[in-house]
Amino acid sequence: MTHGVGIARAEEALGTLEDITKAVKPIALDEYEARVSKAQQLMQERGISAMYLNAGTNLEYFTGLKWYPSERLVGAIVPAEGSVTLIAPAFEVGSLTQAMILPMESLLWDEHESPYVTLLDFLTECFADDFKLALDESTPYSVVAQLEERKPAETLCDAKVITAACRMHKSPKELALIQTAMDMTMAVHRATGAMLHEGITASEVRAFINKAHQRVGATGSFFCIVLFGKATSYPHGVNYEQKLEKDDWVLIDTGCKLHGYHSDITRTYAFGNATEEQRTFWQYERDLQQAAFDAAHIDKTCESVDDAVRVKLSDLGLKADYQLPGVPHRTGHGIGMDLHEWPYLVGGDKTRLAPGMCFSNEPMVINPEKFGVRLEDHFYMSEEGAFWFTEPSRSVDDPFNLL
Repeated sequence: MTHGVGIARAEEALGTLEDITKAVKPIALDEYEARVSKAQQLMQERGISAMYLNAGTNLEYFTGLKWYPSERLVGAIVPAEGSVTLIAPAFEVGSLTQAMILPMESLLWDEHESPYVTLLDFLTECFADDFKLALDESTPYSVVAQLEERKPAETLCDAKVITAACRMHKSPKELALIQTAMDMTMAVHRATGAMLHEGITASEVRAFINKAHQRVGATGSFFCIVLFGKATSYPHGVNYEQKLEKDDWVLIDTGCKLHGYHSDITRTYAFGNATEEQRTFWQYERDLQQAAFDAAHIDKTCESVDDAVRVKLSDLGLKADYQLPGVPHRTGHGIGMDLHEWPYLVGGDKTRLAPGMCFSNEPMVINPEKFGVRLEDHFYMSEEGAFWFTEPSRSVDDPFNLL
């Protein structure tokens, strides 16, 4: 039996977990103010008059205001200079004001009014007709289309040059939140491996993982993929119930959120004894993961990290060009307030690695119609190079590094 797997009952495994978030503090007002200041500097450098942030992650990142996107326009207008203004339905102003962290002026519209006219009239009042508006990249096309009807398209631009440039460089406080979230999910992985038993279903495992994430201080799992046997060859799962059998191959990919920041860790191992072919492919995966990490250097491009994986695939006798058997998807994604965010470790992404960038490292290798192996840990970049948030698995027999 793989070390640490199938050794405890569910309640015993849960009993090993404790809340590790009690001393953790969320992002404070001064950091939101610094983020807005950085965005405004970037806007001035690019000749952008104002930036619209739609309800969602970017609004939360810059202002701390958590609000859901819907058919009613809720967002913030960040000018290149001056204070941020909330645009929202008048009847929601009480709830929105209560949820604010960064103080904002309010630009309100009533149900019978057009929020798009309200927004553009406000900008015209601030800048006359000569302004360039950057739109948060998550803004629905329905909103963009309404604005384009009233404003020449060439006066609108993608705010990604501002939002991504800010968000991809994590501050020490952000790194600390991500680190704690990763520690939480790593503890959950160990507990989950311990409670596996023959006959348990994938849905029962997911329910345990959700409860385990609550034990370590999260509201639950943000997502959870549990795969057994042949199903592990499908990167993001299958649509049928699975039941664990003796010597099954297991892949579990899960994560949680802590004060808005994500964890995301995958482990693959045998429930019992691995075959020689599984052992070989498991080591392939670990070697590929290490090749990516070793290639991550300040000022190298993101695609160069993925290139290192492709070279290693060729050395291993596998297909190197996103085909099978091999690694059909990118090496990794950025992570932060979104589970997947810029930049990406993939061919074509020429973003240069810089301090504060955080990435998944998960070049999942697939032996088609048999099984897959995904080992996913994350690393962050510093002036001194790359550093792991969680230590990668040391061996197929010790996936949780317990020995």
